Amino acid sequence: MNLERVDKIAEAVLYEGYMLYPYRASAVKNQQRWNFGLICPRSYSERQNGSDAWIMQTQCLVEGNASTRLNVKIRFLQIVDRSIARLPHPARELPSGNGTEFEFVDALRIGGRSVAPWQEAVEREVEVPSLHPTALSQPQPLMFNVPCGRTLEPLRDEEGLIAGVVIREWKTLSGSVEIAAEQCRNEVMKITVLIRNLTSSRSDQNRAEVLMYSLASAHTILCVEDGRFVSLLDPPEDLKNLTAECSNLGTWPVLVGEAGDRDTMLSSPIILYDYPQIAPESPGSLFDGTEIDEILSLRILTMTDDEKDEMRQSDERARQILERTENMPPEHFMKLHGVLRGLRPLNCETNKEAQ
Repeated sequence: MNLERVDKIAEAVLYEGYMLYPYRASAVKNQQRWNFGLICPRSYSERQNGSDAWIMQTQCLVEGNASTRLNVKIRFLQIVDRSIARLPHPARELPSGNGTEFEFVDALRIGGRSVAPWQEAVEREVEVPSLHPTALSQPQPLMFNVPCGRTLEPLRDEEGLIAGVVIREWKTLSGSVEIAAEQCRNEVMKITVLIRNLTSSRSDQNRAEVLMYSLASAHTILCVEDGRFVSLLDPPEDLKNLTAECSNLGTWPVLVGEAGDRDTMLSSPIILYDYPQIAPESPGSLFDGTEIDEILSLRILTMTDDEKDEMRQSDERARQILERTENMPPEHFMKLHGVLRGLRPLNCETNKEAQ
């Protein structure tokens, strides 16, 4: 298994749609985010008649035996609320009180840096201990909990005094990962991974409020030892009926790694094909797999200074995209323009027959 390739694909899935061009908070397309792999609290999901799910289910087939071992990892983003406050009286140290002395503002410029409120995200991971699928006569649930938290980042002025503060807060998240295995026939098992969001939330919360209690960009990585996954997109003839019976809710399992590898499967909230790849010419993530890197990069360069300034203050990851694009050498832009792969010698006999 090529771990580096698997990790790159998984990270691309994790941040797909995180922030879209023009990478500014004021852009309409960035007003409603977190549309991929969202797992909401149950109370909100039921109130919306399931339009935003509170569960995610992966089902796939494994060819294996008593020595086969299964490893499961759940990854998601937790949303972090970023607010900005001003200190009426700049100080050398942050106040030790409960924050009542802060004056919350819509934007703040200190020391040549502009900051504004926004929703960021941190990566979370739940890893299930290695297990034998053949021993899973009953589903094995694993509970997980992420405690709430709060951090303060001081903003210093030209004199080195703290004149403002970036406040980042996140809520408690609770959930479970349940794994089951069903023997379909000799040496073929159906694996089920069920993720539930068990976080408590108020029944009257709107979508913006519920996001703070949700799992965003959730996906599952499954690895098998002494066994092989079966492609759900291109299964062998004798397993097509069994793959058709796999029920996947809000996710699509595909094989990942080098072409032909069958030891790792990525269950993705966006539709992929088996063995997805990231072009080696791509300089880094742009959070939009439906766009072309060259077009996005050229569009970024055409922004006005004010637009670029807003892009910088909107999000740290957006700032990195801007800096990377502005510093990209011309020869790299030429690589983005086009590349030839897979050339092979022309078969003269075949060409004559075609004519």
